[in-house]
Amino acid sequence: MLKYEVLSKELSDIIEHENKTSTYKNMGFDDSGVIRRQSENDKANVWRKPFIRDIDKVMHCPYFSRYADKTQVFSFYKNDDITRRNLHVQLVSRIARTIGSTLHLNLDLIEAIALGHDIGHPAFAHTGERHLDKLYHKNTGKHFLHNLQSVRVLDKIFPYNISLQTLHDIAAHNGELELEEYTPVPISSFEEFDELMEKCTSDISFSNHMMPCTLEGAVVRISDIIAYLGKDRQDAVRTKLLDEEDFHADEMGSLNAEIINNLVVNIIENSYGKPYIKLDSKHFASLRKLKRENYEKIYNRKESTDVFDATVKPMMSDIYGQLLDDVIKGRKESPIFTHHIAQVNRTHYKREIPYEKTEPNQLVVDYIASMTDDYFIELHQFLFPNSDYPVVYRGYFDD
Repeated sequence: MLKYEVLSKELSDIIEHENKTSTYKNMGFDDSGVIRRQSENDKANVWRKPFIRDIDKVMHCPYFSRYADKTQVFSFYKNDDITRRNLHVQLVSRIARTIGSTLHLNLDLIEAIALGHDIGHPAFAHTGERHLDKLYHKNTGKHFLHNLQSVRVLDKIFPYNISLQTLHDIAAHNGELELEEYTPVPISSFEEFDELMEKCTSDISFSNHMMPCTLEGAVVRISDIIAYLGKDRQDAVRTKLLDEEDFHADEMGSLNAEIINNLVVNIIENSYGKPYIKLDSKHFASLRKLKRENYEKIYNRKESTDVFDATVKPMMSDIYGQLLDDVIKGRKESPIFTHHIAQVNRTHYKREIPYEKTEPNQLVVDYIASMTDDYFIELHQFLFPNSDYPVVYRGYFDD
């Protein structure tokens, strides 16, 4: 039997009354508090407020369109019904805006964080991220994390002058570390932010414990989990990897619609008018249980990890090594110069140091992280035409 929770009558009545009488407490981040690296630029006006400007910059970033062919969970499927990263960020934005609207938060800031939070995510989901991190760490001692790369895309590769609030809460969105309560930790300067980013690249655990600096960032962070928790189950069924009956029944439900509804309702119930975003202990326990089951049955499934280890891992190692050699030896005909560096420079942003003078490993990581699944595979075929890794797609009519 389907289970859809509703807000308590007491809270519903309070919200309805406060909305009608405009007596609600505005909990959102005030636009006047926006901080940018270049404060003289991107001045807000009556029709383009500060975080609307951030949204526009994110959506016009050359890498925004690449969301469309980046794996969310299921790679090597020719199936337009399963989630790619472009749908995921929209779902995160929609869920977060639903919560934020009810809690009277800054919806423009929510949308900017949500749409930008995965723009630095490499192809092939978290498997691609893990392999790229290992290669980067082996060569530099630093770590690759997609949340930090999202910041790099929007702040360094394309220096868009995006706000500190948007960038910080993109960095702090880690959807793999769930908390029962998110209390924002304010940040006051880019100097402090840059120090945090440097610490994160050298210590993954430090990154995992970053807290959002705004309630909007906290809402996006929990919405990231809500968006994938049930959707990945839905996609597992659509790809015929699992049946609905393979998932255990839970008090919160097991279907995507139930999970979204019940978590959103509980967050609003426990967070309205509060300086934090919170789930009660029962719903938090259910969230952790459902997420753990997803890992057991979907993400860490041996059949899937074996395929990646036989294909993506060696292909990424090949590409990384070749591109790094091309940069160090200055082979201008290499795709990293013609397809990547040239494209970045085409945006005509003024830089103190030309982009091509970036540390070679960082250039390679920037390029690989920008690739879609298909681009990655085609680049490997271009660089290594005699290689024959077993990349097999499951089509629409395959069992």
